[in-house]
Amino acid sequence: MLRQMLSPTGWLERAQEFGRALRTPRDPGGLLLVGTPEQEPWHLAAHLGDEGRFNDLPQLTPTLIRWAPPQDAPPHLRVGLDRLAAAGRGETLFVVAEEDAPAPLLERVDDARRTGARILTLDGGDRELRGLAHESLLLPPLISFDGAQHLVSAAAGGSVERRRGLRDRIARLLDAVSGPLVD
Repeated sequence: MLRQMLSPTGWLERAQEFGRALRTPRDPGGLLLVGTPEQEPWHLAAHLGDEGRFNDLPQLTPTLIRWAPPQDAPPHLRVGLDRLAAAGRGETLFVVAEEDAPAPLLERVDDARRTGARILTLDGGDRELRGLAHESLLLPPLISFDGAQHLVSAAAGGSVERRRGLRDRIARLLDAVSGPLVD
């Protein structure tokens, strides 16, 4: 039902293109993922990592950037905002923000863009954030932000060659996800 509702909007096709863009970093760790201070994209990071492992796409496993990582956290969970200052060519910064991004995030995204990082956003309509992005995917009104993140991660891991690959994966995802994706 969700696929039928989204089909006329073209959103699924845009999600597939966006998923391909997430694969562009050449090296593992080159996909940097950041959210807002209120919403760190843990769940999306896990799904992208799973898609990377499942589809032999190590570059899809993101580096999760955290606003205030604890010093005693494992190394992969204590990557802070200072990592954005080191972002550069060959890396992709994926910003996930349902609400408007705070000014400190916008400043860091702008800095990363100036140093050559590719900026991708999944957002709820933040014009300033989208103005900094090379590619944006706007949250469709028919699904929750969490649901959109599931669909984007499935698209990122989907086959580029098969046109029906995204739809097949989304159908499997929708069957597997517990709880409603529709708000």
